[in-house]
Amino acid sequence: MNDPLAELRAAVVSSSDSLHEGGTRSAPSLENPPDPDLGDYSTNAAMLLAPALGESPRDIADRLAEHLGAALGDALERAEVAGPGFLNLFLSDSWYRDAVAALAATGDDLGRPPSADPNGSVLVEFVSANPTGPLTAAGGRHAAYGDSVAKILEFCGYRVQREYYLNDAGGQIERFAASIAARMDGEEPPEDGYRGEYVAEIAARLREEGVDPGDRDAIARLGPALMREDAEASLRRLSVEFDNWFSERSLRGDGAPMERALADLRASGHVYETEGAVWLRTSVFGDDTDRVLVRSEGEPTYLLADIAYHRDKLERADALIDVLGADHHGYIGRLRAGIEALGFDPVRLEFAIMQFVHVVEGGERSQMSKRKGEFVTLDELIDDIGADATRFFMVQRSHDTAIDLDLELARSRSNENPVYYVQYAHARIASILRRALEPDQGERITRGQAPLEPAERALIRRLCELQGEVAEAGSRRAPHRLCAYATAVAADFHAFYRDCQVVGAEGEGVEPFRLELCVVTGRTIARTLGLLGISAPERM
Repeated sequence: MNDPLAELRAAVVSSSDSLHEGGTRSAPSLENPPDPDLGDYSTNAAMLLAPALGESPRDIADRLAEHLGAALGDALERAEVAGPGFLNLFLSDSWYRDAVAALAATGDDLGRPPSADPNGSVLVEFVSANPTGPLTAAGGRHAAYGDSVAKILEFCGYRVQREYYLNDAGGQIERFAASIAARMDGEEPPEDGYRGEYVAEIAARLREEGVDPGDRDAIARLGPALMREDAEASLRRLSVEFDNWFSERSLRGDGAPMERALADLRASGHVYETEGAVWLRTSVFGDDTDRVLVRSEGEPTYLLADIAYHRDKLERADALIDVLGADHHGYIGRLRAGIEALGFDPVRLEFAIMQFVHVVEGGERSQMSKRKGEFVTLDELIDDIGADATRFFMVQRSHDTAIDLDLELARSRSNENPVYYVQYAHARIASILRRALEPDQGERITRGQAPLEPAERALIRRLCELQGEVAEAGSRRAPHRLCAYATAVAADFHAFYRDCQVVGAEGEGVEPFRLELCVVTGRTIARTLGLLGISAPERM
């Protein structure tokens, strides 16, 4: 029983198949009833079978109960038909004990789903903030989300690359260079330039290195390079490391990817010229209008650069995940059209549009604008609340939902702070094991024989959900599910700790079994937090 819940679900499916060849058209549910008096799990299998069998769902449920009894043996205490045909399953203590033993035996594979594509490769591109200023708190949300998705996919068996795209060419770099040059000359940046204090700091660094303020090309290279160094250092504090830093500059020039992409798009027959500009017929591929690739003055657009860049990525990975800002929603259709025009399957390109993050203190939101220099940097946020809290709060909600990050809550050491609540559960478990497991007592952890308490059963049921939660978090690109799961495990453990004495518990096998349950719970919390890039401390 490597995955107790999966095997129980398989038994339900097998029993359904025995009543009707081919079973049900859709997978039967296996859920926790809203009331513990209604059983440990409930399934709608009988109601799904009713149309094919032409019988009452309740009558089918009675027959299904017999088949499940034969399949599960002593693991099933009893089964009861409820409502229009639900079958409520009451599992025995032996099933719960076997479940804990199975989870304990999985070792490093605890929670690992069967690999959906063992040879599949995924390139996750995230953060990719313009190198014209320090990473902001918003960049921290992109970082925490993208890295968590990458960790989960790696754990699920994919070969994953993490990539940061450096927009180190184009108009914003020219304005950035002009702003630095102005500060080097002791002047104010241009009206459309960058005005943060960090610009003056970069100007001072370049001046010390002997860079000529009039050498805009050098400043346009060195300024973004310094910003990249700072970004790497900030991301490292969040335990985020990239495999590749891809420079937009590498796409430009004679024979470079942008030129080749334009030539291939022309060859595809989807390019035309009008009013001196070069256009791509993206409307043929579902976009609401055609898009410009090269402006009338000869300057390539970001779209052409991105098409060339994404072709490069598609030649390096089976699937792509782009983590983009909220203002990029309208960009998806045109980019997919460009990729399809080059002959690639657009399904291989997936987008996660991140919504805004608002840093809140005392009920007030902090504004963020790199150009004006008014923003909360990622470093400032980490300095304030720590890397673990930063990562947890950034992925606690779905990426398509705006979040208000309450600094006062994130700083607090209380049960209201979810990351503290979860980490404290792990630390409490470590404390229990330090007190109970002396070196010569490791073999004492065995399965107990005394009846299980409701809090023990509730915790075990929760632990059995880990593999399914990881699989869902991976397939839906939804690390927030693991935040919710970790919090639920912590809550169930705290209830277990409140209701069930562990060290020194009386009764045959009670203490050893509860210690084993603590071990599995601690590993479950550590696994879940680890997939989110968050530590699981043993002391707090």
